[in-house]
Amino acid sequence: MPSDVRHPVDRDQAYPLVRLTGVLDDDTVAAARSTLLDELANQPEAIVVDVAGIEEPNPGAVGMLRQVLDETRDWPGSHLALSGTTDTAVWQPSGWPIWPGPHEAFAALGAADQRNHRLASDLEPEVGAARRSREMITEACARWDQPDLTGNACIVATELVNNVVAHARTPMRFLLAMHGDTMSVAVRDGSPVVPRFTGPVAPTSYGGRGLLLIDTVSSRWGHLALSDGKVVWAQLGPHDE
Repeated sequence: MPSDVRHPVDRDQAYPLVRLTGVLDDDTVAAARSTLLDELANQPEAIVVDVAGIEEPNPGAVGMLRQVLDETRDWPGSHLALSGTTDTAVWQPSGWPIWPGPHEAFAALGAADQRNHRLASDLEPEVGAARRSREMITEACARWDQPDLTGNACIVATELVNNVVAHARTPMRFLLAMHGDTMSVAVRDGSPVVPRFTGPVAPTSYGGRGLLLIDTVSSRWGHLALSDGKVVWAQLGPHDE
């Protein structure tokens, strides 16, 4: 009998709740991992994974969760929580905080931020996309009382969006969020090609300065590989120059 696992997502909770059920083994962990990364790519404040329905947990299932944790360790703003088990010894190697059930996990995570300091917008890979992203940043920074972040955020957005327009050439999703006093700027596209930064560019070089600009004005930046593309993100702090 072929392995089977289901991973429906309940978004009617304070945070997305992914319920993993069935047999999570070498044949099915890739699909489950893709579901978790796809949810995290939307930059939720947190994500809860319920493993109560997993049949006979094995090292592959635990290893997949550990891999997701490691891949998203620098991904800004998303707290992870595992629920649905009292057998912490089995799941502890995943590195996730473990709770007996979703209710306890949601209680530990606390109430969601009601200030709505997050936005997302779908953009086409065309001239004017970067301008639209800058307009959204300017409006959001004014609304969120973060004028000092506007300039650097616009620089990052311009480079990320223009990179999609020039190279990936796929529809994209622009994401902006506050995490305390820091801001994240991210762009998701449909290309698997990830950015490579090799340091300063020679004055005589043509192009290649976009990532240098991002590296200069952000606290940190990186990418999250997805089954259907990637997200490239940068985090900006109040003291970044």
